[in-house]
Amino acid sequence: MRALEKKLLRDFLRLWSQGLAIALVLGCGVSIFIMSFGMFQALNDTRAAYYERNRFAEVFAAVRRAPKSLVPEIAAIDGVYAVETRVTGTAILDLPGRVESGVGQLISLPSAGAPRVNVPLLRSGRLPDPQSSDEVLVNEPFAIANGYVPGDVFHANLNGQKRPLTITGTALSPEFIYTIGPGDIMPDNRRFGILWMPEPALAAAFDMAGAFNDLGLLLEREANADDVIDAVDDLLDPYGAQGAYDRAQQQSNAFIDGELTQLKSMAYVLPPIFFGITIFLVNMVIGRIVSLERSEIGLMKAIGYSDVEVCLHYLYLAGLIALVGLAAGFGVGTWFSHGLARIYADFFNFPYLIFSVSADVYIIAGALGLITAALGAVQSALGAARLPPAVAMSPPAPPNYRKTLADRALALLRLSQPTVMLVRNILRWPFRAALTMLGLALAVAVLVASAFFQDSLDEIVDTAFYKSNRQDAMLMFTQEANTAALEEIRRLPGVLQVEGMQVYPAILRNGHLHKHVAIEGRPADADLSRIVAADGRIVPAPEAGVLLSKRLAAQLGVGPGDPVTAEFLSGRRETHELRVAGIVTSYIGLGAYMEIGALDRLMRRAPTIGMANVTVDPAQHDAFHTRVKDMPGLAGTVMMGDTLASFEETIEENITLSTIIYNAIAILITVGVAYNSARIQLSERARDLSSLRILGFTKGEVSYILIGETALLVVLAQPLGWLLGAGLAAAMVAGFESDLYSIPLVLNRDTFASASCVVLAAAAVSALLVRRRLDSLNLIEVMKTRE
Repeated sequence: MRALEKKLLRDFLRLWSQGLAIALVLGCGVSIFIMSFGMFQALNDTRAAYYERNRFAEVFAAVRRAPKSLVPEIAAIDGVYAVETRVTGTAILDLPGRVESGVGQLISLPSAGAPRVNVPLLRSGRLPDPQSSDEVLVNEPFAIANGYVPGDVFHANLNGQKRPLTITGTALSPEFIYTIGPGDIMPDNRRFGILWMPEPALAAAFDMAGAFNDLGLLLEREANADDVIDAVDDLLDPYGAQGAYDRAQQQSNAFIDGELTQLKSMAYVLPPIFFGITIFLVNMVIGRIVSLERSEIGLMKAIGYSDVEVCLHYLYLAGLIALVGLAAGFGVGTWFSHGLARIYADFFNFPYLIFSVSADVYIIAGALGLITAALGAVQSALGAARLPPAVAMSPPAPPNYRKTLADRALALLRLSQPTVMLVRNILRWPFRAALTMLGLALAVAVLVASAFFQDSLDEIVDTAFYKSNRQDAMLMFTQEANTAALEEIRRLPGVLQVEGMQVYPAILRNGHLHKHVAIEGRPADADLSRIVAADGRIVPAPEAGVLLSKRLAAQLGVGPGDPVTAEFLSGRRETHELRVAGIVTSYIGLGAYMEIGALDRLMRRAPTIGMANVTVDPAQHDAFHTRVKDMPGLAGTVMMGDTLASFEETIEENITLSTIIYNAIAILITVGVAYNSARIQLSERARDLSSLRILGFTKGEVSYILIGETALLVVLAQPLGWLLGAGLAAAMVAGFESDLYSIPLVLNRDTFASASCVVLAAAAVSALLVRRRLDSLNLIEVMKTRE
């Protein structure tokens, strides 16, 4: 090894603690980059393979009842590759060992051969006998959640007839990667299942012999999906079609798309924070090393080392630090991305996981890490290269001090001498102090941007489950019923309150803008399912006009008083112009609301309901469910207590994990910035601080001068961190928003306080580590050091 290379390794080992702190910050950014893109690539590749192997449909359509004679016409549409017609329906399930009823979504299986589209993947057992009327294939998560195995039996209320069903096997389907039951907001595999049944039996149960009510299409590679959708709508329109749609609007696929978007957002938002802090830390450390090694730089040049070699020497030092960070980032990022991708695959019911982080991700991450270190070191390295040997061998010119307005202000404040000294040192290096504050503020911002989720989710729970949906259960009918059905519901055991609701699918249009939505009809005096205004007030459903959720109104570009065209997709399938009566809050879905009577009059029909909201006496809970299981005309039930419990359980798991991760991130940033800042100050001022000790200053006073500067910068960084955190949280809220859900921006004082406490504690520990070095200084040796 050449002498310069030996010096490089000695310098690297001598700076191991500072280098490690910088490497951990850089490694954290690299690991998040790899983790985000690794999970994104794994989930995207797994989904693509699953869709292709099991022929997931590209166009979907639901219809009331259409004859199978339409199939040749549908297949003849330009661009259609494969057609699959099915009979689907929902049923109340009587599950062994459970008091509460379950809900099953029934899907027909062809009587001959396998489905051409949306092929179930058999996981255990066998397919039902095509000639059987009491055998079903169930989705694997439903079976696992209830402990079912092939051969087990449960009962289902099929269109008013309660029948025993025998499980022949379990399966997964690309159509139900993310499985949510009717009216639910979270998956609940214990009470909602997918049941595949032979078509003859299911068609007979739902009076669909020779007909279908569900359609799935695969398209040719060059086909235009919009043209196919228009042609399908034209064919199915006379049969009660609700409008064909593509994968982007398919519920399960839309949730996966939303998750993938969040992963990409994380990769674009968080790593740049760590890279920016790394640039600052490397610049600070390498800059100090160059200033301390002026004489060595002069000697190197005097004995023949070129400017390029000297420059590269300090760039290589920064590169070694970067390599340590990259090694840690590659290892942790790969491990985390594989582990989290496996968790995601299980949560989203993928049958397998294709995990393969492409070499491009590692190359990009490595390049970003090395470029980051180089950007931090390049200024100091070029400065070292430009130093003439004679100048480098001489001590640097002393700073030119003069009285400023700040000095006069300090004199007026009558501060203690140690306090004046630490404030003057901050003012002497304002740019470095500002960057240190920015780094510490970013640590606070990361914590604020992560902790606000808990407050936001509390707001969602409060609005969705306490202010708006206050019912104990929702009962959904198989078909529309007149309001007399409410009296029958009222006579069920334990029912205390009952209110009817109606939902109509529609397309809302404003010029070229349009959205597929469900317009909900609610009583004006509703008490169980209420509408919450944007300012938190409870507002009645309008007898004239329509209330729109804030997101829906924004997407349509309308406000209160503006006209909007409603193209109804059921009933008489008429088009009406409505006035926007107001803007309301809806965090789940795109809400549109009208008074139920006004909706009936608009549709020119007698009062009807599609579901009923009820409250139930807890003492009659079991009797209520026993009666509901045998009640004809019910398509399903939603128990709001179970939905809330499932929501809170899922959120608690995610919040706990994210809190640990983001706290670790913030601590790494704080330690990296505070520790290196204090070490640089100690390196620069060791002689001055030793002189003060010799002059009679106590250890506490000397420590106050050193640590007080870091402490002051940490305190001053807090308001900036709060502001940056609020901005980062707002950006995350905007990035997570979709048609399926939105997250409110809720920032409480506790969020800011907890973020500051974590950063202050981490900074205090870092400063105390440096203080130990200060206490162990050999005053005589330090005073011998040449300035």
